[in-house]
Amino acid sequence: MFEVTVAPAQKALDAEPAREPGAYAALVREIGEDGAGEVRAVFWSETCGRLQLFRTLSLAQHNARIAREAHSLKSAAATFGYVRLAALALQLEKSAETLGEAKFHHLLDLMDAAYDAARAQEPLA
Repeated sequence: MFEVTVAPAQKALDAEPAREPGAYAALVREIGEDGAGEVRAVFWSETCGRLQLFRTLSLAQHNARIAREAHSLKSAAATFGYVRLAALALQLEKSAETLGEAKFHHLLDLMDAAYDAARAQEPLA
């Protein structure tokens, strides 16, 4: 599992790689190629759904659920080495109660971009 920390500034966050190259290989060593492939497919499906869910939830009414969903996303992204997405999810998890709507939606935009970048770096296997 990879440690994830909150980036102090957007510039530092942008410096985070979208994907840690050795993370998937480590997972394969732990659970095998077939298991890792299946788990990764579920990750992509659930992450896409979770990112869409965030856009439907009212921050004011659902900040606790948003924080829980962000926590789950952070953990899953870290498992696969999607460092930037995990860092953004951690940022959302920790700040869901205090974020304003504009910052919330900006963070969601960054998370969507991190998801796209991670998918783009995904090896063809």
